[in-house]
Amino acid sequence: MTRARDSATSLGPRFAKLWLAGTASALGVGLATVATPLLIASRTDDPLTISAAQAVAWLPWLLFALPGGVLVDRVDRRRVMIWIDWARVVLMALLAAAIVADHAGIVLIYTVLFLVNTGEVVFRTAGQAMIPAVVPREGLERANGWLIGGFTVMQNMVAGPLGAALFVVAASIPYWGNSMTYAVSAVLITTVAGKYRAMPRSGNGGAAPDAGAARSGRLRAVWSEMAEGFRWLMRQRLLRTMAILIGLLNVTLTAALAVLVLLAKDRLHLGSVGYGALFTAMAVGSILGSAVGDRLVRTVTATWTIRIGLLVEAAFHLVLATSLNAYVVGAAFFAFGIHGALWSIVANSLRQRLTPPEMFGRVGSTNLFIAAGGNCVGALLGGVVASHFGLTATYWVAFVVAIAVAVTTWPVFTRAAVARAYATEPGEPAAPGEPAELADV
Repeated sequence: MTRARDSATSLGPRFAKLWLAGTASALGVGLATVATPLLIASRTDDPLTISAAQAVAWLPWLLFALPGGVLVDRVDRRRVMIWIDWARVVLMALLAAAIVADHAGIVLIYTVLFLVNTGEVVFRTAGQAMIPAVVPREGLERANGWLIGGFTVMQNMVAGPLGAALFVVAASIPYWGNSMTYAVSAVLITTVAGKYRAMPRSGNGGAAPDAGAARSGRLRAVWSEMAEGFRWLMRQRLLRTMAILIGLLNVTLTAALAVLVLLAKDRLHLGSVGYGALFTAMAVGSILGSAVGDRLVRTVTATWTIRIGLLVEAAFHLVLATSLNAYVVGAAFFAFGIHGALWSIVANSLRQRLTPPEMFGRVGSTNLFIAAGGNCVGALLGGVVASHFGLTATYWVAFVVAIAVAVTTWPVFTRAAVARAYATEPGEPAAPGEPAELADV
C-alpha cells in the first residue's frame, strides 16, 4: 500500500488527491450501481421497469455530454467538480433517508439516478480536463493508468460483492456509503491547489440586452461552442478516427455483453457465480493493463498498442462466437481487460496531448457523447439480433464489424503520425511540408 501511495504521489500531490477522490467516488458509485437493480426489483417484478433504470442512467450522457463540455470550458473545473460532489452527497442522502422511511418509490429512484448521472457527465469531463494541468506531459500515460486502475479495482471488484452484502443488511446502507464517498471526494478536490478555468467569460460592453435577447444569445453561444469543439475534433485525423472507432466498437461490445448472460447459461453452462467470474477476469486484466500500461506503451509504441488492440477486439468476439469452453472465454475476457485499459490510456493521453487547453471540456465531452451513443445503440441491438438470428449471430456481427474497423483504421495509426502527435504541443497544427496526418485532408 505504501508503494502504491508513493507511486501515485510521484506524479505530484495534486494528482494524488484527484486520484484518491476518483477512487473514493468509484467505490461509492459501485455500491449504488449494484444496489439499485436490487432496490427496484424489491418494489416491482416488471422487467420493463427494472430495465428502464439502465436507460435512465444512460440518458444524461446523450442529453448533457455536449453542453456539459461547454460548461467545463467556461468555469473553473475544480470548483464545478466540488459543487457536483456536494450536490450528489445531498441526493444520495435523501434517497437513503427515503429508503429508511419506506418512501423510496420508483419515480424517486429514477429521478435521483438521472440527476446523479447528469452530474457524473460533467464531473468526468472536468476531471479529464484537469489532468494535463496537474501532471507533466511525459506523465500522462502513467496518470491515466492509475485513474483506470483505481476505478476498476473499486467499482468493478470491491464494490460488487460489498454492495450486495450491504444491501442484504439494510437497503439504505449502499446509498449512505455512496453519499459519504462523494463527500470524501469533495473534500479532497477542495484541497487541490490552483485555478483551472480555461476560457474566462468576455465582457459584453455597451448597453445590456433585454432578458429575452440575453437568453437567446447565450443559447446561440452554447450551440456555437459545442459545434466548435465538434468541428475541431473532426479535423484531427487521429482523434477523429479514435473517437469514431470506439463509438462503433462500443455498439458491438455492448450488444455482446447485453446477451452474455444467455451465452453463459446456454452455451457455457455457467451459473451466476461463473457469469460474474467472467467480469472479474476482465477486471483483473484491466488492473494489470493499468499497472504496466505506461511502460508497455513506451516499449510497444502507441501505434502497435492501438493496432494490436484492434486484433484483440476481433479475436474476443470470435472466441465468444465459437468457443464452448468457459476457461477459453475467461481467458478472452482477461485479455480484453488488458486491451481496454491500454486503449483508454493511449486514447486519453493522445487527446490530452493534442487538444488546446481551452477546448479540453468540449472535445472530451464529444468523445463521451459518441461512446455513450454506441452503448445505447448496442444495448438495443444485442437483443434484436439474438432474437431474430440466434444467440451467436450477435458475436459474429461484432467480429465482422471489428475486422472492418481494423482494416479501415489500420493505415491511420502509422508510427510517424503517432510520433508527431506525441511531439506536438496542444492545438499545434501539423508541421509545414510534412504529411498532414493530424489534419483533415
